[in-house]
Amino acid sequence: MAADALIRPTNEPSRRDWIAVMSAMLGAFMAVLDIQITNSSLKDIQGALSATLEEGSWISTSYLVAEIIMIPLTAWLVQLLSARRLALWVSLGFLASSLLCSLAWSLESMIVFRALQGFTGGALIPLAFTLTLIKLPEHHRAKGMALFAITATFAPSIGPTLGGWLTENFGWEYIFYINVPPGLLMIAGLLYGLEKKAPHWELLKSTDYAGIVTLGLGLGCLQVFLEEGHRKDWLESNLIVSLGSIALVSLILFVILQVSRPNPLINLGILRNRNFGLSSISSIGLGMGLYGSIYVLPLYLAQIQGYNALQIGEVIMWMGIPQLFLIPLVPKLMKVISPKLLCGLGFGLFGLASFASGVLNPDFAGPQFQHIQIIRALGQPLVMVTISLIATAYILPQDAGSASSLFNILRNLGGAIGIALLATLLDARAKIYFDYLRESIVPTNPQVAERLSQLTNTLGSEQAALGKLSEIVHQQATIMAYNDAFHFIGIALGISMLAVLLTRPLPKGMQGGAAH
Repeated sequence: MAADALIRPTNEPSRRDWIAVMSAMLGAFMAVLDIQITNSSLKDIQGALSATLEEGSWISTSYLVAEIIMIPLTAWLVQLLSARRLALWVSLGFLASSLLCSLAWSLESMIVFRALQGFTGGALIPLAFTLTLIKLPEHHRAKGMALFAITATFAPSIGPTLGGWLTENFGWEYIFYINVPPGLLMIAGLLYGLEKKAPHWELLKSTDYAGIVTLGLGLGCLQVFLEEGHRKDWLESNLIVSLGSIALVSLILFVILQVSRPNPLINLGILRNRNFGLSSISSIGLGMGLYGSIYVLPLYLAQIQGYNALQIGEVIMWMGIPQLFLIPLVPKLMKVISPKLLCGLGFGLFGLASFASGVLNPDFAGPQFQHIQIIRALGQPLVMVTISLIATAYILPQDAGSASSLFNILRNLGGAIGIALLATLLDARAKIYFDYLRESIVPTNPQVAERLSQLTNTLGSEQAALGKLSEIVHQQATIMAYNDAFHFIGIALGISMLAVLLTRPLPKGMQGGAAH
């Protein structure tokens, strides 16, 4: 279809429209923030609830599983209930579940409340994306996507820092209390900005219930499979094998149902749209880059450099804070530079930062990461503001809900797949490198003999020296594995860059903030 046929003149957005969009963005920001904010406080929460490390992992997993199930249901619920009613219900549910999390008396109660928080928060992310598409005309959409970019990149960047600071100074309960003031502001803005509409209960008769069940079951099992697989040794665990099998069968059934029905839950046909299909590939790589970096970097700083949560947060902030100033500039850049080129440049900078992180050594710590974090901060806004615009440039208005659901699911799944692969890669490569290095650590090697002699003199016994030498070899092997992990992220971002450069140029009306 011609580009002009899809550029539909619309009125300038009113003040109420902007307030509705910005309130929804605040909700999406809180939902994304709550994924990361507990990570730096998990040890404190586990201690308070008498949970083991493995049990405590479900505090994060339950949120992510519920969130990814809710994301694809949001478009259908908007049609059924109206955007205003759904926004109000999930916002109240998110606030209530946040307060319940702070009052949790056991691990089981915390998991239930976190799942409820994830389920309600999961609707806030695609709701913000959808309102941007339906409330803002093409020539204002770059501004909307700039707001959305803040939720997707700035929230994960400050989550660990904010969580660590609140836990350190006030207690872990405050990572949930913090949702209350912005939550009330969000509810007030949504009530004012969204018009009242009657619910369409008649849609219940034609709803694709089989699609809802297969998608929810498939995504839920897949998320648990990815989150818990590494901890349970993947195919060595009957639970993981069962979850993987259920996810595979359910998702295949879902695809068959969607392509064979006239009114599917999600229109998968939009993946044939060149821009949306290629951008979806980029979105998976972006998820791997965003969530993979936030996973690997804190792990390295804690395991190798001995950083605490607050110190890790200070390193990550070098990526977060600059983005607040850069994101508003991207729509202006789009007036003079093609969004496709800006997005490609963003992926390139993001990938470059990942490869630059892959030269670690025992002395490579927080200060050495500062310039790398700034490069990453330059790249991420260029991607986040433009990628959504490129993906939706040729999507018909009636497919906005499907586009929002698919795009956000794929980014989240990209993150989950990336973290699962990175966790497995770190373990496997560390073992390979340890075996490789151990072959060189033999007494006949003059350098080894000299080092062993130094350690023996320092530590007082040969046994202690051998133990210390083994510890050093383990550390070196682990550092080499972290280098591979950062290279893996860089490769994923490089593939994303190639995919986005193959997309069609945007219609003229969507270039930055230019007049329509």
